[in-house]
Amino acid sequence: MRTIDRNIKKHILTAAKNFPAVVITGPRRSGKTFLLRHLFPKAEYYLFEDPDIISRFRQDPQGFLDGVKPPVIFDEIQNLPEVFNYVRTRIDAQPRKTGLWFLTGSQEAGLMRNVTESMAGRAAVLQLLPLSVSEAPKVSILSGGYPEVLARPKAARLWYSSYLQTYLERDVRAISAVQDLGVFRRFLSLLSTRHGQILNKTDLAGPLGMSVPGIGKWLDILETTAQIFIIQPFFENMGKRIIRAPRIYISDPGLACHLLGIDTEAELEKSPFLGALFEGLVASEIIKAQVNSGLRRELYYFRDQQGLEVDFVVPGKNGAMHLLKAKASKTAKPEMVIPMRKLSKAWKSHFGEKRAVTSTLVHRPARATVASKAIAEDVQVISWKEIATRFEV
Repeated sequence: MRTIDRNIKKHILTAAKNFPAVVITGPRRSGKTFLLRHLFPKAEYYLFEDPDIISRFRQDPQGFLDGVKPPVIFDEIQNLPEVFNYVRTRIDAQPRKTGLWFLTGSQEAGLMRNVTESMAGRAAVLQLLPLSVSEAPKVSILSGGYPEVLARPKAARLWYSSYLQTYLERDVRAISAVQDLGVFRRFLSLLSTRHGQILNKTDLAGPLGMSVPGIGKWLDILETTAQIFIIQPFFENMGKRIIRAPRIYISDPGLACHLLGIDTEAELEKSPFLGALFEGLVASEIIKAQVNSGLRRELYYFRDQQGLEVDFVVPGKNGAMHLLKAKASKTAKPEMVIPMRKLSKAWKSHFGEKRAVTSTLVHRPARATVASKAIAEDVQVISWKEIATRFEV
């Protein structure tokens, strides 16, 4: 596949000009290493999954770093977290020099803890997720956004199977002492059937014969390695009793399809999970647009105890709020936006005109018709492929 110009590129280059170190997090195989080696071809490269490199560093950390000539890329740094302290010492010795250290990792929580403790003020932290549709038009519900799947779609099923096996062997065992990987695999499959639903740990624990705390630990592993998105409820106080449990999505829709056993477009169209899978696709595109712009991830949903529900809420500037409804239908209908209009009305009644609210219906475009841009007052209609134009800067 041709080299794709990633949307986050300019933010990485800006960070390299202004910080001594740049830390790139994100799931495995999302393109972190390829992107850094493409942007900084003269940088030395060390993979911290190579036993020889790990052994050399641990035997003589200062000697190892003396042999390194920055700029340098240290890949999969979560396997050698002690390197942060030594890199910090080198940065502090030359605090004005920028763009010398590029660190990548697949376990965001652990990396962020080390960055906070050792690299505060010295490193820019960015996240690289799989490809968005604005980067690669072939991104879809079925294919997801992993570069290797898009490059070789006929081998997608084998790729996902191999990815899960590698993920289970490497990341799960590295983070937690999971005794039975077979049960963990069943957990993943069960979780895919709850894609887009309110997270209920008890509901997940029962079929697997596990404790609720055990399920919580496994969910933490998935979130730490960017395999799931946990979407929290929007908590702005508008005098409504809201549902406070989060929703959960498999972060890559193609992986979700694989876990559900959906391999073809025909199977997808007939699947009872189509609506939830499309919601997950919209959620992933919003989050990709945010992180590709170097912004903090901010995505919520709204549901109150009277049944009023809006799929996604995205905070904007100056207290503004963006409401989005995701519908897998290729036909936009006025009744689809009733919940958004109700919440918008409540928002305006509570806050007045000082804090703006916008409402958008996101759906799958039909092939041969001109899409409607408005189907109700103050509601816009867009294709899911246009999401980046709304939330990427």
